[in-house]
Amino acid sequence: MAEQPPSLLEKAALVLGAFEGPAPRLTLTDVMHRSGLPRSSVHRILDQLVRLRWLDREGRDYRLGMRMLELGALASHHNRLRRAALPHLHALHESTGHVAHLAVLDGPEVVYLERIGGAQDGGVPSRVGGRQPAYCTGTGKAILAFSEDALVAEAVRAGLRPRTTRTITRPAAFHEELRRIRDRGVAFDVEEAFRGVSCVAAPLRGAGRAVASVSLCGNGTHRELERLAPVVLAASRAVWRSLFGPGRADAARKRTDPAPDPAPSPAPAAATPVGAAEMDNMMSWLRFADWM
Repeated sequence: MAEQPPSLLEKAALVLGAFEGPAPRLTLTDVMHRSGLPRSSVHRILDQLVRLRWLDREGRDYRLGMRMLELGALASHHNRLRRAALPHLHALHESTGHVAHLAVLDGPEVVYLERIGGAQDGGVPSRVGGRQPAYCTGTGKAILAFSEDALVAEAVRAGLRPRTTRTITRPAAFHEELRRIRDRGVAFDVEEAFRGVSCVAAPLRGAGRAVASVSLCGNGTHRELERLAPVVLAASRAVWRSLFGPGRADAARKRTDPAPDPAPSPAPAAATPVGAAEMDNMMSWLRFADWM
């Protein structure tokens, strides 16, 4: 049976998909090469998308239009996961100075739902809506460690290609890395995806599978990862509580525990890791989005 030609909607999706990448402006020829569509189809679809405000045209160049920005902002605003995480991501960044991320898994890649960061870590190559391979990023490994075996197998089948000299490229070593992540509860990425960039990430989960992850990344942060790990883990747990409230075990314990006896004021607590107190107070993009 002959393969059906793409529908008009599928062609429009291919044209819009051509703008996914670092270059904000594309010519008609650029869109042709990236979409694989003939010149006549691309020209017609570009004109229609400009009229609908999905694209803007400046001379011979096209770029994403205001309508795309409006709908993208609306999607972000209505995303329950992002809204629950946002204040905790801001607190993570403010207390550490590093870039804070919220990411979800989409096949063998992670998609960044949010990035909070400053100019001092401008070398961290991430953006909202951007993608990175899951196998070599802290955010991706944190989710895969607490995912179904089929998702891990998909990531391995997609290829464990070396991004740097530190990338884990052998399946056996990768599975062992995921086991260590399950044991310690956090994932580390020490220049595995990009030279000079290190991350620590914690899965967003209750007692089951991870649905997302929270991370801190920065240039030259490899010496701080152990110190930052409890802060990131506390943030992920706070986001989960913001989404779903206390777990069933916590709720049952609160109902059954007797009231504590009066006691004198405790001695001052030992110093906690930076920002830990604040943190304790926090699918594919579409797979795990919860539209309100």
